[in-house]
Amino acid sequence: MGLDLIVRGGRVIDPSQDIDAVLDLGFRDGRVAAIGKDLPAGDGAAQAFDATGCIVTPGLIDLHTHVYDKGTSLGVDPMRLFHRGAVTTLVDTGSAGPGNFAGFRSQLIERIPVRVLAYLNISFAGIYGFSKRVMVGESGDMRLMAPIDTVEVARANRDIIVGIKVRVGRNASGFSGLAPLRIARQVADELAIPMMVHIDEPPPMLDEVLPLLRKGDILTHAFRPFPNCPTTSDGKVHDCVVEARARGVIFDIGHGMGSFSFAVARTMLANGFAPDCISSDVHALSIEGPAFDLLTTMSKFLCLGLPLVDVVRCATHAPAIALHRPDLGSFAQGCAGDASILRHETGTFDFVDSVGEHIAGRERLAAAAVVQAGNLHKC
Repeated sequence: MGLDLIVRGGRVIDPSQDIDAVLDLGFRDGRVAAIGKDLPAGDGAAQAFDATGCIVTPGLIDLHTHVYDKGTSLGVDPMRLFHRGAVTTLVDTGSAGPGNFAGFRSQLIERIPVRVLAYLNISFAGIYGFSKRVMVGESGDMRLMAPIDTVEVARANRDIIVGIKVRVGRNASGFSGLAPLRIARQVADELAIPMMVHIDEPPPMLDEVLPLLRKGDILTHAFRPFPNCPTTSDGKVHDCVVEARARGVIFDIGHGMGSFSFAVARTMLANGFAPDCISSDVHALSIEGPAFDLLTTMSKFLCLGLPLVDVVRCATHAPAIALHRPDLGSFAQGCAGDASILRHETGTFDFVDSVGEHIAGRERLAAAAVVQAGNLHKC
């Protein structure tokens, strides 16, 4: 049987299979069908794309986004992230709660070609008060904590909902302390699915939050600036952070508007503590900077010295594992027919973190084309 699409001559980087070589990729019926040198088209006339000089990765997964566009004040257009960022799987992290998830699903997720998965917010209304002028943390009102509704909605939407989202910190939960997190813990345990936990400024403290996370749970904003950062004043990693990784907690970047520091990242990397996953936390207040998109966030880690293969792993295979979706983030035969075709550009590029520090990078990743379910789209 012939191939529908062949991506030829790119540098294929697939950390799930330890592949880093110039190869061809073949797609058939929306799935990965073949990988190798000089793939024959077979019967029929396969569409071909010349990826010479490009990097070809399994479809990028942005593990932390907000794409309930026009349904919440922080939502951005998912198609913009697809076309300009070559991201094939967008994971919305708590934009919707059980009170408005049905609208998110029917009015957006089911109407666009891009794959959207979701962490369901423990708050009934999701993240509802988020703009330049209004900032109301949904976890600050305990009347909105909805464990029974959350369980019901999650069970009815298990094909899309991958976990429970809870936001704690002075901005997200005010004086509610650990109560929202403890409720989310009960819900996640009832459903046997993981949590993603947002943390911002104290209270609560990081060493109070991490003991409530278990293997497979995700701490997002993991390289956030002081206070509640993962590093100590003498350049070490907090013991609670090291202990959490040892028991299987996943550390995700979640750059966003105020949650990523170059200084913290340098300290973490110097201590051999690289992120498990790299994500953008792109939303209405970060899409024009400082986060911009996933490729920009990945490029920042290239400039900080994280090897390219590791950067790709953090945006493909690692988030696929976190999502329990082995069909994503890999070019293994039969996996989802998604690929991100990237330019690896050199020059002088300005990058900025969430606290205003600029670095002059010498390389960056940019989108050239994307393959979604075996269909080619040029960026």
